[in-house]
Amino acid sequence: MTDAAANQNLVVRDVTPDDEAVVRDLVTAAFPSDMEARLVHTLRHCGALVLEQVAVDEQAAVVGHVAYSRVTPAAVGPGHALQVACLAPVSVWPDKQRAGIGSVLIRSSLRKLKELGEDLVLVLGPPSYYPRFGFDPVLARKVQGPYAGDAFMALALTDTGSSDLPIEVAFATPFQEFE
Repeated sequence: MTDAAANQNLVVRDVTPDDEAVVRDLVTAAFPSDMEARLVHTLRHCGALVLEQVAVDEQAAVVGHVAYSRVTPAAVGPGHALQVACLAPVSVWPDKQRAGIGSVLIRSSLRKLKELGEDLVLVLGPPSYYPRFGFDPVLARKVQGPYAGDAFMALALTDTGSSDLPIEVAFATPFQEFE
């Protein structure tokens, strides 16, 4: 955590129905189009989210958001029973970016995913950012799906999350807009 994030006394908590409008505005502001905001909305309302959390500052304002959706392993092979989630997206208000809020959200939410019994987390994002949380493009090469390359990374949260690979996976239907 950066000093800026530590000084903000952030609280990370699960999203409530009252957060939906501010989360939509936040995600829309954080990205160049509304595609990610539409993705979060659709994933939430089709029941595909495994975990959705917000970071709240001392004034009780939502300053960041992270969502994880279910990824389904193929029904064959040793990895068929793995619990797999996809981190997408993580968002922070543009005027609060680069202050450690996203890092706080990601670290906190990964701990909660581990507590929830998730084995493997996938992400498609900047290779210069996600490895600091343990995401690895080499591990992701053992995951067959619609994404590939160094921007596609994986993080094992359990021993079986790395030992029961390779696997083939399918992402939640709303991700087809990004393929």
